[in-house]
Amino acid sequence: MDETYDFVVVGSGGGSMCAGLVMRKAGRSVLVLEKTDLLGGSTAKAGGIMWIPNNRFMAPEGVDDSFEQAATYLDAVVGERDADAPGASKERRNAYLREAPAMLDFLVGEGLKFGRNPYYPDYYDERPGGNEPGRTVSADLFNVNELGEWKDKLRTNPAFNLPAPTARAFILPLIKVSWKAKFVAAGVALKMLAAKLTRKKWVTAGAALQGRMLQAALKAGVELRTHSPVHELIVEDGRVAGVVTEMDGKPWRVGARLGVLLNAGGFAHNQAMRDTYIPNTRVEWTHAAPGDTGDMHQELMRIGAWMAQMDEMVGNQMSLPPGCVEAAGMLIQISKPHCFLVDQSGQRYLNECGSYMLFCQEMLKRHHTVPAVPSWMIFDSQFMRKYMLANTMPGSRKPQEWYDSGYLKQADTLEGLAQVCGIDPATLRATAERFNSFARKGTDDDFQRGDRAYDRFLGDFTHKPNPTLGTVEQGPFHAVQIVPGDVGTFGGAVCDAWARVLREDGSVIEGLYATGTTTAAVMGRTYPGAGCSIGPSFTWGFVAAKHAAGLGNQAV
Repeated sequence: MDETYDFVVVGSGGGSMCAGLVMRKAGRSVLVLEKTDLLGGSTAKAGGIMWIPNNRFMAPEGVDDSFEQAATYLDAVVGERDADAPGASKERRNAYLREAPAMLDFLVGEGLKFGRNPYYPDYYDERPGGNEPGRTVSADLFNVNELGEWKDKLRTNPAFNLPAPTARAFILPLIKVSWKAKFVAAGVALKMLAAKLTRKKWVTAGAALQGRMLQAALKAGVELRTHSPVHELIVEDGRVAGVVTEMDGKPWRVGARLGVLLNAGGFAHNQAMRDTYIPNTRVEWTHAAPGDTGDMHQELMRIGAWMAQMDEMVGNQMSLPPGCVEAAGMLIQISKPHCFLVDQSGQRYLNECGSYMLFCQEMLKRHHTVPAVPSWMIFDSQFMRKYMLANTMPGSRKPQEWYDSGYLKQADTLEGLAQVCGIDPATLRATAERFNSFARKGTDDDFQRGDRAYDRFLGDFTHKPNPTLGTVEQGPFHAVQIVPGDVGTFGGAVCDAWARVLREDGSVIEGLYATGTTTAAVMGRTYPGAGCSIGPSFTWGFVAAKHAAGLGNQAV
């Protein structure tokens, strides 16, 4: 070896720096290797929310939860699917429910600032054990200037550049219809002005989470390196003993006395792997960090790891305005009144307010029988006046390029809109009339849109009787294409309850741990609530480091 550490972490996304903090607390040396030029991984670009059942913030705020309630919920949502989702075994789910609150307690004890999102329902809150107020936590806003010379090494996302907590930002798209939203916007504007005067640079969401983690990791003595891709796992006598990375453009062998933790993301930016495992999806439709190219998935296959759930992704319905660098998320807007989704035949086929992962699963499933990739979001002038579209303000004039390129379709009648979209006019008219009948009475008989608390959370609380249902009847009418985008893939190495990577026969590959989207997700083929990828990524990083350091179930 060219050098040796106690613990080596591949990738700097959610969970990597958490594992590093545990190792440093145990008095061990740790090295985090990031192949790109920026730290934080896809977590730093995401909403930064963690789904932590029975967490420390719930009871003081009067929100009831327990291990038993959360286990009941996961049983109802994830189910027993050992055959096609071995990463979501009952043993691993229960381990997550035990360890996630402990992980959060550890981070708070290390000085990290978190808080409960006041209201963020579970995505299937109507199921047994579901929690309507929500089980999510987020990091407080963070001033990246506190990172000093490291601030330019933190990955950020321009979509989350407003100084507002993620949960409060959800109300901003209602600025044209809600005084509450106007007050939130005014508060954000004042904070932006204050930041300019005091030379603070606030970030929120995933950048705030990873910024705080980076600050804590540096303070604790975790060593982090950028431009350090890992090409190979070093296996000696059946045990992973280190990695081959780069130093000054040359191979560099780093030994790991206690183990290697893989947290290198998935394969969202690898089109060949997408074509193999998740056909009808594109790299252009992902929000994952650019380093998400499946390198470690391929290395895991090489050394005989058990790989599963490779055909899953954390879907996120998206649209592609001209000139956008990345797809613009449509989750919040498509849940608002005065719009619905149709396949290319002009028929609705899902609840537009379902969880983003379920939304994209339904789109891809529909595409097997009826062309649905892309699908069409149909909306009218009421929607255009009231709500945001692809990050433009409600009622604002849309870029002429949108019309010239064909991205934004427009017609005076539904039949005319159908023609420019290549949809049968009679079918679209019938779909709209049926949808409008549901909107008028406030009940969606076909897909129960608006029945769940989560649906209503994403809607417009000022709109009655159903905050998600409004007629689509006032011209001109509009349409944009929606594609099954994602924030990352959701399959990979199958691990045990200690985050150790397994072979297909169930044996452990000694010295090798994994977390994040490098693994077969503990949530299986579902997404029970906001932060069900970041929460597990942090938790299994926490668990892996404890196990490798010999702490077992001891408190850190």
